[in-house]
Formats: sequence, structure tokens, C-alpha cells
Amino acid sequence: MTGTRAQVLEKLDEITQEVRGRTELGPSRWRARASVHLGTCGISSGADKLLKLLREELAKRDVRDVMLVATGCAGQCIREPMITVEVAGQPPVKYANLNEEKTLRILDEHVLGGRVVVEDALVAGWEHEWGNGKGQLAGGLTWPEGVVSVEQSDFYGSQVLIAMRNRGRIDPDSIEDYISWGGYRALAKALFDMTPQEIISEVNVSGLRGRGGAGFPTGLKWEFCSRYKGKEKYILCNGDEGDPGAFMDRCILESDPHSVVEGMLIAGRAIGATQGYIYVRAEYPLAIEKLEIAVKQAREYGFLGRNVMGTDYSLDIELCHGAGAFVCGEETALMRSIEGKRGYPIPRPPFPAEKGLWGQPSVLNNVETFANVPPIILHGGQWFSKLGTEKSKGTKVFALAGAVNNIGLIEVPMGTRLGTIVHKIGGGIRQGRKFKAIQLGGPSGGCLPESLLDLPADYESVSKTGAIMGSGGMIVIDETNCMVDVARFFLGFTAEESCGKCTPCRIGTSVLLQKLEDICNGKGQEGDIELLEDLCRDIIGSSLCGLGQTAPNPVLTTIKYFRDEYEAHIRDKRCPALVCKPLITYGIDSALCTGCMRCAKVCPVGAVTGEPKAVHVLDPERCTKCGACFEACKFGAITRQ
Repeated sequence: MTGTRAQVLEKLDEITQEVRGRTELGPSRWRARASVHLGTCGISSGADKLLKLLREELAKRDVRDVMLVATGCAGQCIREPMITVEVAGQPPVKYANLNEEKTLRILDEHVLGGRVVVEDALVAGWEHEWGNGKGQLAGGLTWPEGVVSVEQSDFYGSQVLIAMRNRGRIDPDSIEDYISWGGYRALAKALFDMTPQEIISEVNVSGLRGRGGAGFPTGLKWEFCSRYKGKEKYILCNGDEGDPGAFMDRCILESDPHSVVEGMLIAGRAIGATQGYIYVRAEYPLAIEKLEIAVKQAREYGFLGRNVMGTDYSLDIELCHGAGAFVCGEETALMRSIEGKRGYPIPRPPFPAEKGLWGQPSVLNNVETFANVPPIILHGGQWFSKLGTEKSKGTKVFALAGAVNNIGLIEVPMGTRLGTIVHKIGGGIRQGRKFKAIQLGGPSGGCLPESLLDLPADYESVSKTGAIMGSGGMIVIDETNCMVDVARFFLGFTAEESCGKCTPCRIGTSVLLQKLEDICNGKGQEGDIELLEDLCRDIIGSSLCGLGQTAPNPVLTTIKYFRDEYEAHIRDKRCPALVCKPLITYGIDSALCTGCMRCAKVCPVGAVTGEPKAVHVLDPERCTKCGACFEACKFGAITRQ
């Protein structure tokens, strides 16, 4: 797609009108559209089988006026598989937790019959248009009479979508579909109406900060790089999402890959880059597949390669597959990996903006950051900056996981209260249990207690607590978890993923981990808490890269907010949450024991003895604390403390 500004915009408009014309709902074309959500979460739950079922059923019935579309993730991963149904004259309806029987019923009653299956409907309406923040149903439509019980849920209605603006509503394999929702217009504006400095200025006005973890101002990073000269400049996308429980980037890449490609093109224009690389983890095969299709289509349309859109600007993009090293999420390690070298960090300065990939000026941003760029350029920096807080602008995508009812991906304005996220959007704690903590920022983040649920989710507020925003991992922890064990788990991950280059991280995290394991195994001693704190501060102050500098955060925050649990483990040799097996003592309540023999039969070491219908005895010296007797007892006679 080349030509003058007017010609390019005219072609984009033609594609938009053509797509909307052939996908329009109504008597003259389609009576209904069914979108099956095929993100990784949906496919793993069987959504691909439901898509096949619908295709076969429509063909068998010779139904030709129903459009069947494969889209990306709809966000509420715990309720997959999901399907969105749109019928002419009605707002869309999302259906969740589907199986073949429910799917066929929805096909009969809603897709073909036009009647919403109220009891199976999850939510009505697209979340909202490009960040208008109102959560209104498309086109001002209202529910037909008799369907008033289906409402906009708190999970969807409380979100504002910018980075994930197209999730679940476009076909990620179709560049035309992306264009019909405003795609590549921001690129045209950046190429024809703006200078590189004006692009950078607009991003600076927006207040967009890097969403990969550190929160460095995006426009400032671009500006630094634009000032340096080099044989070639590189624009790089970090899709090496390695945090346990984090899947923000995966969703965007699988559901809306062109938004990342367009964002990289705009950024490349701003800094003068001629080559781009997307570094994506090999464990994301679906994301890689969607990216390969998107890059190929962008080249075919003249959006990538020589003379983009007929201008004097040229940029191509290649994909690099990461091998699963967590440390390659650090920018210098990532660049070394692209170069074919061992992925470990190198000292800075010089920073990559001056001397990065192959020693040339380079800019690295993550997937979510690039996805925000097109709407910022299209609508203006001021538009974006109206959302969020004074220093943390816009929205943030979080992967909400753990003990909440509504596990999934959310996008909310910066500054949204943690309690709102957990109890409103997240739907509260599963199984009626009590909230205990929320872990922010991935394995290098921190654990915050219930007393901080009123905290705004923004960079400044979170960092003051000792935690970090990170890339957006948010794991909710309930009362059944031991916070010492939680710290041990996350530190085990970072110790395993240390590249080993610097001694403070390589040795320090191993020593920390061993000390935590001693405490969990009942071998803690007086002074261990203070020793842990001192060692954490040493590791933070002397490690080479962000992995080591943040690895102690789970330890420091759990000591700060849950010190009583550490003291119970060390002084009382007791785990209050009954998680650490060596600190659990099993016994038998003689008043409740019926002599049913269940406990004795399952005990692997014969620690439980007794005759049928007589009170049993548990020998604590022989007990291995496996918990089999506790699980087998139907009368609550087995005690543990």
C-alpha cells in the first residue's frame, strides 16, 4: 500500500468499508455472528473443538447467513471456553464455561433463534470502544425485552481497554480486520503528518512509561536514542514473558499482533531505526504463529520493508525465539541472545540507546508498551494522559491469578485500588476463604497484606511498599498459604534463573534460599530474620542486573508484613498456615475417633494403630507427616497443628 497521504488513507478507508460491508449484521447479509475465542487458554479448554462443532453443524444444516469467526482471548481465562454471539439489533453476549451440549443450545436458541440463553450468558456488550471509559453497549443499543437479567459484569464493566482494545473481537490472522478497527492509521499519521521529533513529543506528552517493569518514560528513551548516530539503529520488542502467572504479552500477541507491529514501526520512525526484532519465548507457539502471519501480511501490504507506505522510511522486522532463560528479559541479556551469544547482562553505561544491539543505538520496549503507541499517536498524548495518576499515566494490563474467582487478564487505569481489583473485578476469594496477601511484580515482586488493599496500583505507590509493579503479574494469596513458603517458592525461581555472572546474585540467592528452606523445615534459629534482611540488602546493592537487584523483594516484604509467621516458624517450630510439613504435628481426637480403621489403612509407615471400633493411636515418632490419615478420616478425628 503506497502513494500519497490521501491515497493511503483512501485505501485504508476502502478496506474498512469493504470489511464492514461483508461483515455487517442484518437481513441483507448476516443474521448473526459467533466469535469463538481461541487464545492459548481457550484452546487448552477445548474452544477449538467447539469451533469445529459449530462449523460442522452449520454446514450440516446448510446455514449460510451465520458468520463464524475465530478470535483471540476474551480475557476471563478461568471461564474458557467462551463464545461471543452477536445478533442483528441486539448487543453482543459472551457465553462461558461451555461444552458441546451448551454450545448446540446456544446455536439453536440464540444464534439461529435470536433468544438469549440467559442462564448461560456471562456478560453483555463489548467492554467499550477505544478507551472511552464508559462501558456502554455498542451503538447505544439496549437489551430486548425479557433479557434484563443479563448485565455488564464487574469483570468487564470495570475495565478500560487501550493496549488490549481489540482482544476477542478481531480475527488476529486478518490484517484487513485490524485495519477496519482503525489499524495502521496511526502509522500513516506518523509518516505523513509528523516529524520524528513530533512523534517523540506526543509520546512524552502522553506520559507513557515502559510496561516491562522498570517504568522508564518511553518518550525519553526514544529521545535519547534519536540523538545518537550509528551505522544502523534497531527497534526491539521484548516478548520474553517469563514471570510465573504472567500472560499479558501472550494475550496481546495472540489476539492483536498487528498492534505491536504498528507500534514498532512508529517507534522505529521516531528513532531512525531500519531494522526491528521481536524476541518472543519459544514456549509461546501460538503467539509466534500469529506474529509470523502478521509480519508477512504487513510486508505484503507495504507496511514493512523498503519505503513504507511509499515514503522514504524503511523498516523490516524479524522474529527471534528465546530459549526460556528468565534473565533474557533484561535488555542487555536479550540483545546478546539476539546476537547469538550467551544471554547474560553486561554493565551499563553505555546504555543501549547509545550502544545496544551489535554496538549500535537501540531501543527495547515490551509488547504492552508498543500496543499503546498507535492509539496515542492517533488520539493524541493528552487523550492518553487523562487516565491514570499524576506520574503514572494511562492504563495497565494485569494478569490476575491465584485465589480470586475471576482469573484472567484485566486492563485498568493506573491508580485503581488493589481492593477494587481483588474484590470487584476479581470477584473476591474463591471458596469463601479469607484474603491474605497479593503478590505484585512477578517472582521479583513483593507480597502486600490486607491492610494495603486501599493502595493505588501505580509505580510510585507500589514501590513505596517494597514491592514493584513489574510487568503486571498479580497473584492473590488466601489464608491457606504460608508466607515463608511463598517467599521460598519465588526465591527458588529467581535463584534457579540466575545467569551466574555476578557473585552477589549467584551465591547470595542460593544462601537466601537455603536459609528459607531451613526455616520451613524447622531448623530456623534466633537471628535468622536479621541475617536474611542483611543479606537481602547486600544482594540488592551489589548485583549487576535487575534480576539480582529485585530477587530479595519477596523475602523483605514477607518479613516486613508477615514477620509473625517467621517468628512462629523459628521460635515455636510451628507453621500457622499448616503448610510446612516438618512443622505440623498430627494426632487423634479420642472423642471423635470411631475406630473405622480408615486412617490405619492409608498410613504408609504404620504410625496409626488400633482395633476396629476402638480409639486409635498415632505414634508421632513414626509419623512422616504425609497427611494421608487427615484426608482419609471422615469424622474429623485426625488433628493437626
